[in-house]
Amino acid sequence: MTKAVLSALWAHWRRSPIQLFALIGGLALATALWCGVQAINSEARASYDAAAATLGEGQFDQLLPRVGDTISQARYIDLRRAGWQVSPVLEGSLGQGSDRVRLVGIEPLTAPGTLAPVSGNAPDDLTRYLTTGLIFAAPDSVASVQARTEIPVIEAPDLAPRLAIADIGVAQQLLEQPDTISRLVVAAKQPRGLTPVSELAPDLVRQIAQDGNDVGRLTDSFHLNLTAFGLLSFAVGLFVVHGTISLAFEQRRPLVRTLRALGVPLRRVLWLMAAELLVLALVSAVLGIVLGYVIAASLLPDVAATLRGLYGADVAGSLQIRPDWWLSGLAIALAGTSVAAAGAMWRTARVPLLETAQPAAWATASGRVALLLSLAGAALLIVAALAGVWGGGLPAGFLLLGSLLLGAALLLPLALHLAVGLGVRLASGPIANWFWSDTRVQVPGLSLALMSLLLATAANVGVSTMVSSFRLTFIGFLDQRLAAELYVAVEDAAQASELEAFLAPRVDAVLPVLSSNTTLNGLPASLWGVRVSDTYRENWQFLAQSPAAWDQVAGGRGVVVNEQLARRTGIWVGDTLAVAPDTALPIVGIVADYGNPVGQAVVGEALFSTLMPDVQPTRFGLRTQDVQSVISALTDEFGLSTAAIIDQAQIKAFSLDVFERTFTVTGALNVLTLLVAAFAILMSLLTMAAQRVPQLAPAWALGLTRVALGRLELLRALVLAAITTVLALPLGLLLAWVLLAVINVEAFGWRLPMFLFPAHYAQLLVFAVIAAALAAAWPAWRLARTPPGHLLKVFANDR
Repeated sequence: MTKAVLSALWAHWRRSPIQLFALIGGLALATALWCGVQAINSEARASYDAAAATLGEGQFDQLLPRVGDTISQARYIDLRRAGWQVSPVLEGSLGQGSDRVRLVGIEPLTAPGTLAPVSGNAPDDLTRYLTTGLIFAAPDSVASVQARTEIPVIEAPDLAPRLAIADIGVAQQLLEQPDTISRLVVAAKQPRGLTPVSELAPDLVRQIAQDGNDVGRLTDSFHLNLTAFGLLSFAVGLFVVHGTISLAFEQRRPLVRTLRALGVPLRRVLWLMAAELLVLALVSAVLGIVLGYVIAASLLPDVAATLRGLYGADVAGSLQIRPDWWLSGLAIALAGTSVAAAGAMWRTARVPLLETAQPAAWATASGRVALLLSLAGAALLIVAALAGVWGGGLPAGFLLLGSLLLGAALLLPLALHLAVGLGVRLASGPIANWFWSDTRVQVPGLSLALMSLLLATAANVGVSTMVSSFRLTFIGFLDQRLAAELYVAVEDAAQASELEAFLAPRVDAVLPVLSSNTTLNGLPASLWGVRVSDTYRENWQFLAQSPAAWDQVAGGRGVVVNEQLARRTGIWVGDTLAVAPDTALPIVGIVADYGNPVGQAVVGEALFSTLMPDVQPTRFGLRTQDVQSVISALTDEFGLSTAAIIDQAQIKAFSLDVFERTFTVTGALNVLTLLVAAFAILMSLLTMAAQRVPQLAPAWALGLTRVALGRLELLRALVLAAITTVLALPLGLLLAWVLLAVINVEAFGWRLPMFLFPAHYAQLLVFAVIAAALAAAWPAWRLARTPPGHLLKVFANDR
């Protein structure tokens, strides 16, 4: 009996191959976008974990230089002699660009834990590592490192990408930094009665270890955004699956009734239908995982460049098949199919045995279901409002985002019904009246596909608004912060004094760059000293400020803080900030600081020199109208290396390049999501084609040609798509506001201004309508070529 029932159930798919293709294709596309995003995230996190496991990042306290980037080796020796269990680490780069390798020098005998791959190798490797020299490198870095040294390089598969480990003495030689240390790793257990580090080494700042690794936490928001986009894409594709399954179950109601009348238990029929869907879901999941791998592999290089440029995180440029992402793809495909089929299964289980076998078409066709959808949509919008008003943190932000999008999608059928109803009332003439009335009948059947179009278009509008707003703000921010035409660096304070004297008659202003690592309001931060001049007064734009803010900073009576520090510690203009243990100043300005992950406070140069007398400037910004002549004077007369001179244009070009690559992934996902929505419309129209014949036959019999009917079908799809895209515009702008004012603030600590781009929106809406038109063209063409005999059969069968 089971075999016969399965054969009867499968016969439906043999007779409706388009429905089968829609089901498998829709679920495969949805799974592919989800898997692609998760594969990228998985590869990045694996790289972070490998780096943390190798270098102890996030596991142990660190001693960092209060000023500059290096610690003298003598300081390390002093701490060891005082009893402190610390281990030196030197970090630097070998090579440039895509050939760059991060070289880390460590001392394995003093390193806490297992910070070096040598601990897991043979004893002779450890001996060679400590004596004649040995370098361990990630598989993708062996050749690059070996080309720069005669020391043997051994492949270490467990190392993070673009990473090499060597004894600190070897690293000092390769990096040409003798007697230099980047940081000191502090062991978890220390002897009692030690002299505090603050007394032994006041030039060092202790950074407390956090749970997890620093890079992983810093990039969490980036990956969370990608995950949200993948989930949105999956939801768009799931609309296709839900609509196809609902239609298939409705069309098989007569078959279920017949099977039950023949004695097959309803429970067995339902179990076999569930098993059938399980097989189809598994096939779709496998196809989606393969396609997701292709998508991830093509996007991963841009993601790696983004993470390296924004966060200094090295991520492998090649993709590995890891169980976590393909298992998540399999799980979400099965879960999505279950959700999509739950309603249809429930309705099938409640079908009375003697119900007349009439096709019910789409479940959403009933007014009761449409009303329930509208009520659910309204409830979700209320949830979004509550999350926006009383929620806090990234989870609340994404709850707001998800509730807003899903609530708007569920309200779409009601909005379309009202819009088409207006067309019915305004129509004049029999054809126009029939067109609008028939369109209103088709709204329930197309509502799921149009929901996917709404979400895809809104996502495009929202993300493009965010990216374009970010770009305008970012360019303005670069112009503000990089006001000096040239930036130069010298080796020590003596050379710095000579440089200032040399430049005084040659440039308009010399702006020293003074900074020190510190802790502000309990958070790691940096304290900066500035020589207040017209450069700062004219270029720095405050988010909030008190009167004569720069005058107060110059006089040592006020401090300017960046937005990140202000938001994370709950301070604002007028509050007091302790910039040193015995010095507290009122906050006179809040400045935007896009791209900076840490807090920052700015005081006047004189006050900074008082608080940090050991800090001498070695970097300077130069204001000049004749850049080339100043560069020539610095290189030819002063003898400064060209590597120590940076043109403002170079910094801007690099920063903008990083910016453009940052949003390559979201742009690609935007396009893919819109394509999935077009696929949803195509599949909905194709699966409804058979049902449209009885509805079109009377119009054909009354004189409308088949070609005219095809044109009207295409026009109907365009009208519904146009209404949907117009409704998607305000939803997309609201989405952009949430991303800029809520998600971005919670994730990064700064709020971006929102700009509008009407021309871009018009172009985007045209593209969305064109995508819908291309999707509707083939079904309309098929209906226009419907044989007259098929239309006549409608009357012959008394339908």
